[in-house]
Amino acid sequence: MAEQDGSAVRDEVAAARRIVVKVGSSSLTTAAGGLDADRVDALVDVLAKVLGRADGGDGGAGGGAGGKEIVLVSSGAIAAGLAPLGLDRRPRDLARQQAAASVGQGLLVARYTASFARYGRRVGQVLLTTDDTSRRAHYRNATRTLDQLLAMGALPIVNENDTVATDEIRFGDNDRLAALVAHLVRADLLVLLSDVDGLYDGDPKKPGTSRIDEVKGPQDLAGVTIGSAGRSGVGTGGMVTKVEAARIAAAAGVPVVLTSASRAGDALLGRSTGTYFHRTGRRSADRLLWLAHASEPRGALTLDDGAVRAVVERRTSLLPAGIAAVEGEFTAGDPVELRDTEGRAVARGLVNFDAKEIPRLIGRSTRDLARELGPAYEREVVHRDDLVVLHRHG
Repeated sequence: MAEQDGSAVRDEVAAARRIVVKVGSSSLTTAAGGLDADRVDALVDVLAKVLGRADGGDGGAGGGAGGKEIVLVSSGAIAAGLAPLGLDRRPRDLARQQAAASVGQGLLVARYTASFARYGRRVGQVLLTTDDTSRRAHYRNATRTLDQLLAMGALPIVNENDTVATDEIRFGDNDRLAALVAHLVRADLLVLLSDVDGLYDGDPKKPGTSRIDEVKGPQDLAGVTIGSAGRSGVGTGGMVTKVEAARIAAAAGVPVVLTSASRAGDALLGRSTGTYFHRTGRRSADRLLWLAHASEPRGALTLDDGAVRAVVERRTSLLPAGIAAVEGEFTAGDPVELRDTEGRAVARGLVNFDAKEIPRLIGRSTRDLARELGPAYEREVVHRDDLVVLHRHG
């Protein structure tokens, strides 16, 4: 893309109509756990003010064509549930995390509901797991739900469904979830709010470091040391996850502003703050970004050289004839990794057969399989519409 000066960049941010805002646990809770009502209200004040400006009013419900829309991806459910359950720190085991999330999620949404009600704004809760978003039908449902909430004037509040998600179907952090939601709702901008006012070229607490104002591509991050943990200890993310989320969003055609929660208003109004990540890829309407970044493979298929070339270079479906081996336990519809003969992952896709069915399909033509096993076997093992290439071969 063409070079943009700072004013053009901020004009683009100010002009964004549909915005995904992600806020972390450390910006909403006390260090000991439990929601900080003043912090929640401060964030809501900013968001309502931005929406109110777009509506031409005082932040009340309404707004016509051209008004802004905000989707809020909010962490904080587990952290909010710590104090009520008598926990002094975030538990490590999944069961107690889920219990804390169950208690905290209700408190979190109730707090947002009450806070936005001060401005006449309605909110809607949307809880997602990766399983909801990597499968075609579930992806369409998530898109429709979010679009309908926005069309009806409600502000969606998105979180990972920690109460039921297992380790295998978790996003892992809400930064990545926010990047994928930005793609899902075709956002014009992603704003990642942290407890640090941007990306620094070293530890921001140490003298001699400076904030990176713009990132136009991976080359701008070469040699930059990125911290992996926040200061509060109540969340799971850190600057590493935020930069990775920014990279995912930028590659999907969504620009990103990374700044602190205290600078949210400046960021949303296009004022110079934080770190701006330029788009590095084109906007796409497909759901394959979810498959590439939000799915955990349940198994693997090894492809022969001809099948690797067909899948990677010609972007064809994977047929049984091109499979050399299978591993793992999976069922039809699960994500699987596609590997070359040297074990390198070249693609990922949603498989049409159970793992136990595939050994008798290996190396055979669909015509032969249909003749022997029935017409249900005259189809692709992974259809090209359910397949994303990860790396080019060779």
